[in-house]
Amino acid sequence: MTACAQQQEAPSSADPGIGHVHGVGVDPSDGAVYVAGHYGLFKVTGADTAQRVAGRIADHMGFTVIGPKTFLASGHPGEADASAPPHLGLIRTADAGATWTTVSEGGSADFHALQLAGDTLYAYDSQTGRVRSSADQGATWTQGAEEKVVDLAATATRPERVYATTQDGVRVSGDKGQKFAPVPGAPTLTHLDAPDDKTLIGTDVEGRIQVSADAGATWRAPGGSLPGQAGAFTAVDGKRLLAATEDGVIHQSEDGGVSFSVVFRPAAT
Repeated sequence: MTACAQQQEAPSSADPGIGHVHGVGVDPSDGAVYVAGHYGLFKVTGADTAQRVAGRIADHMGFTVIGPKTFLASGHPGEADASAPPHLGLIRTADAGATWTTVSEGGSADFHALQLAGDTLYAYDSQTGRVRSSADQGATWTQGAEEKVVDLAATATRPERVYATTQDGVRVSGDKGQKFAPVPGAPTLTHLDAPDDKTLIGTDVEGRIQVSADAGATWRAPGGSLPGQAGAFTAVDGKRLLAATEDGVIHQSEDGGVSFSVVFRPAAT
């Protein structure tokens, strides 16, 4: 692996803040909430404070936590590094963002969705418009179907099955992303996660939480709603949910989407 282009120190001028939030996650090593934004990766340190990890600015278009202190991301380098390729490819950290290495596709791929399912990693590359799968956590890839994907969901117990939220509704593949078909009766979702092989939890276009307990056959709304459409979402487990709204506020549910509270609000919001 080679050091990725994200090793860019923040400029000394006025801090640009987080920018648009593209991903949220929880580090299982310490329970800290991380926010992947247009201007870097941030660790939430208080109700209105978040620290840019290692002072680095980069646009994290895709982000996921895959283990203690271990994250995957993709996107673009900071503007200060004018000589860097425009796309980071798949990058990985094993020290909670202090350092990153390029896993693959540096300079070419821009993964807007990343989902680990056991030994299988799924990604959506905005540059080719295709879903990809990898059996070695992104070192090598198999090209899949062309879809207009917003988010991906899959589980370790059924790694061959992957769901996608798209402009045409929720779709599912049973062959590792080679072909997708509609999920009949599914609500129109922006984001989706799969805590286990039966449970699906997502956010609809109005910010309401939608849950399926039978792999998408039927759906219910537990009652919780965000104050607007989600820009990022993750189900840490079947009960703890995190979502970012367009204003950068991070909302949390600890009851499976019945209710939400604010865990981080940018100071200027």
